[in-house]
Parts: sequence; C-alpha cells; structure tokens
Amino acid sequence: MEQLDHDGHQLAVHRYPAETGSAIVMLPAMGVPARYYKRFAPQLVDAGFDVTIADLRGTGASAPLPSRGVDYGYAELIGDLDVLLEHLAPRLEGKRVSLLGHSLGGHIATLYLAALHRRSTPPPVDVEALMLVASGIPHHRHYGLVGPFLYGYAAMTVGLSTLVGHWPGRTFGGRQSHGIMRDWAHTVRTGSFVDIGADSATDLATVDVPVLAVTVDNDSFTPPSTARHLTDRLTAAAVTTFHYGKDQTDAPLDHFKWAQDGQTIANRIADFLKRD
Repeated sequence: MEQLDHDGHQLAVHRYPAETGSAIVMLPAMGVPARYYKRFAPQLVDAGFDVTIADLRGTGASAPLPSRGVDYGYAELIGDLDVLLEHLAPRLEGKRVSLLGHSLGGHIATLYLAALHRRSTPPPVDVEALMLVASGIPHHRHYGLVGPFLYGYAAMTVGLSTLVGHWPGRTFGGRQSHGIMRDWAHTVRTGSFVDIGADSATDLATVDVPVLAVTVDNDSFTPPSTARHLTDRLTAAAVTTFHYGKDQTDAPLDHFKWAQDGQTIANRIADFLKRD
C-alpha cells in the first residue's frame, strides 16, 4: 500500500501490478474500503490487467476521517482522482488505461471524464474506457413505493450531517462528510449530478470513451433503471450493458456481494476491453 498526500489528506493507494499493456484504476463504493475488493483485484490481474484501487477520502486506510472541520464533496473526490492518475502516470506509461467505478466510485470516474473537455492542460493519462459496476443515478422516482421514503431519507442525511458535522454512517454509507451526503442527496432529489464548475448534464454529453455498465441481481441500491438513468446521459459514448445474475454464479449477489465472486465480471471486462 502507498500513501499519497493531497490537499491535507493521505490517500491510500493499493497496487496489484502486472506486466501487461492494459491497466485498470478502480474507485470503490461509498464507505467501502479498497481491501474489500481483495478477491476481485487478483481476478482482474489474472484477466490481464495491472490494477490500482484507491481508498476514497476518509475511507479505509485514507485519513483523516470526515468531521466538522474535514469536509469535502464530489468536486474534491474528482480532484483526488486527477492527482492519483498523475501519481500513477510513470507506472502506467505505455499502458492502455481504463477507469472502473463501483457505485459512488462510478459517479466520480464519470464526472472526471465529463470535465476533461474543460481542462486547459492535458490530463495526466489518457483514459480509453469506463466501466461502471452497480453505479447509477439513484433518482427517487426509480424506486416505486420506496421512492418517497428514499427522498425523505436523503434529506435526513443532509440535515443530520449538518447538525453533527459529518454523517455517522451507522445505517448507510459508512462515516461520510457532509459534502458527500449533500451531493449524493442531490442526485436522489433531482435525478442529476450536482453542477461542478459547469452544467453537469452538458458535461456528461461530452464523454466519448466506450462504457461498460454492469448491473447486479438483488441490487436494491442501484436497480437497472438507475444505471440507465446515468448511461442515457452519456449520449456521445458507445454503451455496452451486462447484467450479472444468479444464472452465472451460485454465490449470493447484491450491491456489494458481487465483489466476493467477481470472476464473471472480470471476464466480461476483459472481453469488453479487448473487443478491438
């Protein structure tokens, strides 16, 4: 494990190096430490990829924990990804680099690519593809009868995190900053990402790398309709979809458990990235 210092934070970087021409940089779900993917990462390596998984701010081995004095939102996580890629650039030189995001990690990877057209300087590495696993825009209207509850719950997370100074995370998402909960709740209420530097909808329409969107059985957090809600906004991208279901594994599946038996997804990613 490596520690990357940025913006007063120590970001934990977990490397699974491999002598190969392709690399995957992965961002975890909200509140999920990188070590949770310790079974999945070697499966990606076996499928032919050099793999890096970074703990998001305040999660896993990254520090400090969010608090009233340690606040940040989606914009800061996007900045962390840029610094991470700059840090990795010497080791990724000559490799074809793709981003992989699980849930919140998919939000950040997508928004990073969406903002590239506004850069005044070249990005630290060229990203050739985006993979989203159990990642979508959780607009409350996609959840049927549960939708009104989700709308109210999102509002509650913002209110409580404002009062306490952070989201305690005992029922959802792990300990998080007020800013992360604010930006996540915005997607629940509006069905759109928060605007970061420019209109997010306009930015999303500029993403032109191939996209693989993976949905998973029994995923109450990210049902397929929420994944489509996100990919439908990537109007310049060629989107491939894949559903990981019980017909492909005997292991239990849901928003998180897929990573404990991710060989099928690793194989699908390999097929997707080697399509040409």
